[in-house]
Amino acid sequence: MVGDRQPLPSRTLGDTDVSVSAVGLGCAPLAGLFEPVDPAVAAATVDAAWEGGIRHFDTAPHYGAGLSEERLGSALADRPRGEFTLSTKMGRVLVDHEGPWDIWGEPNGKAAVFDFSYRGAHEAYHGSLERLGTDRVEIGLIHDADDHQADALAGTHRALAELKAAGRVGAIGVGMNSTEAAADMLASADFDVALIAGRYTLLDQSALDRLYPLCLARGVSVIAAGVFNSGILADPKPGAHFNYAEADRRLLARAQAIAAICERYDTPLRAAALQFPAAHPAVASILVGARTPAEVDDALAMYAHPIPGALWHDLKSAGLLAEEAPVPS
Repeated sequence: MVGDRQPLPSRTLGDTDVSVSAVGLGCAPLAGLFEPVDPAVAAATVDAAWEGGIRHFDTAPHYGAGLSEERLGSALADRPRGEFTLSTKMGRVLVDHEGPWDIWGEPNGKAAVFDFSYRGAHEAYHGSLERLGTDRVEIGLIHDADDHQADALAGTHRALAELKAAGRVGAIGVGMNSTEAAADMLASADFDVALIAGRYTLLDQSALDRLYPLCLARGVSVIAAGVFNSGILADPKPGAHFNYAEADRRLLARAQAIAAICERYDTPLRAAALQFPAAHPAVASILVGARTPAEVDDALAMYAHPIPGALWHDLKSAGLLAEEAPVPS
């Protein structure tokens, strides 16, 4: 790695003063997603992101039942607080828990359980501040409210709106996987940002149907996460994952067809997967999850990798990309 570089381009969210770098670091993997992560490696991963110009760091109480927030806060403790943007999420609170531990590889006697109440939102907010070691977060997101929209609007959104009015949060939004549920939420209340995972990628452009047009109409900025669709768009080999489960043969074949066109133009599939979602005018930033410094360095290299315009043309001609999808120029 080299010394600190110039920060990546930044964009503001909605009509707020909150800005995010064009690439952000998704910090779920730092909490031992699927398998443990050495704390020193987690800290080095955040350092690599900083050195690469990343200034937006996204976490949540759900990630390792607080472990992600603790590790991120520790890694950023010596960085100038005014020079980076933190986003975390409300909608779950931590409770004591022993036994099987879902998808996290480092049990710590805690679990995150859904709580979209007004009180629960404040509990989550203050718990996050303590674990992050900070007095504020720039972005507060309602987390995974896909099946809890009414409760989330009545409780979590009300709390976030008050925190924003008091200057305790700079921008508020949703962090979700379902485009329809997210669109319903955005149509029902005022938000600044939508963090949407996996719904605008080389394999899934369902966000084009309703969600992204609504975001443009309402001035809601998008942070596009899950751009590799759980790994299949990083390495489409048999056994690859799509949306956290093993991809079926149809999806695997489609990903391999996209990879073949990329190879024709000497372009890694990872580069196309990272750059494609960033080209949509609703998208302010893409979010990349990483668990090692090498993964951060690779993502930043792929984000900067030159891609000929003919590649996008060929993907559309082959019916592998929606014709109306904006592509990098």
